[in-house]
Amino acid sequence: MEAFSIALASLRSSKLRSFLTLLGIILSTTTLIAVMAVIHGMDVYVAEKIADLGADGFVVTRFAFFGDWNPKKFLELQRKNPELRPDEFEFLKSKVTMVKDMGMTTDRQADIVFENQRMEDVNITGGTANLNVLSNIQTETGRYFTEGENQNRRQVAFIGADLKEKFFPNVDPVGKEVQLNGRPYIVIGVAKKIGSVFGQSQDNFVHIPIYTLFKEFGARKWLSFSIQAIDHDHFQQAMDEVRVLMRAYRHQGPGQEDNFMVFNSASIMGMWDKLTGAIAATAVAVVSVFMVVGGVVIMNIMLAVVTERTQEIGIRKSLGARKTDILRQFLVESAVLSGAGGLAGVIIAWVVALLVRNTTPVPMELPASAVFLGVGLSATVGLFFGIYPAQQAAKLDPIVALRAEK
Repeated sequence: MEAFSIALASLRSSKLRSFLTLLGIILSTTTLIAVMAVIHGMDVYVAEKIADLGADGFVVTRFAFFGDWNPKKFLELQRKNPELRPDEFEFLKSKVTMVKDMGMTTDRQADIVFENQRMEDVNITGGTANLNVLSNIQTETGRYFTEGENQNRRQVAFIGADLKEKFFPNVDPVGKEVQLNGRPYIVIGVAKKIGSVFGQSQDNFVHIPIYTLFKEFGARKWLSFSIQAIDHDHFQQAMDEVRVLMRAYRHQGPGQEDNFMVFNSASIMGMWDKLTGAIAATAVAVVSVFMVVGGVVIMNIMLAVVTERTQEIGIRKSLGARKTDILRQFLVESAVLSGAGGLAGVIIAWVVALLVRNTTPVPMELPASAVFLGVGLSATVGLFFGIYPAQQAAKLDPIVALRAEK
């Protein structure tokens, strides 16, 4: 405790020197914590907004990239993997036994017109009548379309919050008519507001029955099948069953690779973890340079402190202080010095995270572990680089130290 109080007094006595001494530690800790906050915030965001297929949900699609992307691989998959087809969906639906629910979706872009107002490049999603359940979309007003409306190709629309705010800010949109692809559609329901992903609104959409979309747009490309297993215990069995049925329907032999892809939230998060792992490794390399520089500066300052306090060391030794007492005193001072820099770095990173989160679409979120890591790592650096100055102080002969000039 005495060494701790002496270290704090040393910090207070020369604020400018302390700040300059700790600048490297402060910068390195701020960088490390800021990167951790970005990665943690984006991990949570991706898990909640992008990879949320549910605990028992998975998707069958033509292909998707969960590794190193390159144009050659893209062209190869485009050539090898045929489009998914509605008849494959109907076959799976009639044969699966481990599945609770499944739906078919595809997307297009189109302009939406209401009276004299227009919204361009609205995401038009065609789906089966359970798309809202499979997509975790909640209804604010009205209803979702039915399977009967899908089979009969009714021109009905379930709109996102952006369209309601644009076209119907003060009125109930249910029952109103909008123009989609030049044809009239009756609004039957409005979704609850979802929010944005990396600054891109997720409420700029219209859902229509998928067979209506086939009728209006013709081409049946980029279909995907969203599937939910009967329960979590049978999740892997459900994925395997769908895969086997797809291979059988496409007459694929035992040695042939799948010409489709089955993935779940874990696949998306695995790809994301690879990306953030590379970012974290780069950040650690940068932080290591700052930490070494900061540690060297602390070592130099502690050597200067030992020289300044040579007589004090001599007095302590003459009064019975052992080498371990002197060693411990200067190690504690060095650790407190660098730990204070780490704490300052954590505070700065926390302020930066608050500002970024409130003023930009980047979802920074400071994990509690980052505080302990920042302060603990900086204190460890102080201990490591304080060993040599502490040893020099402990080795001083008390008689020689007492004779030293102030």
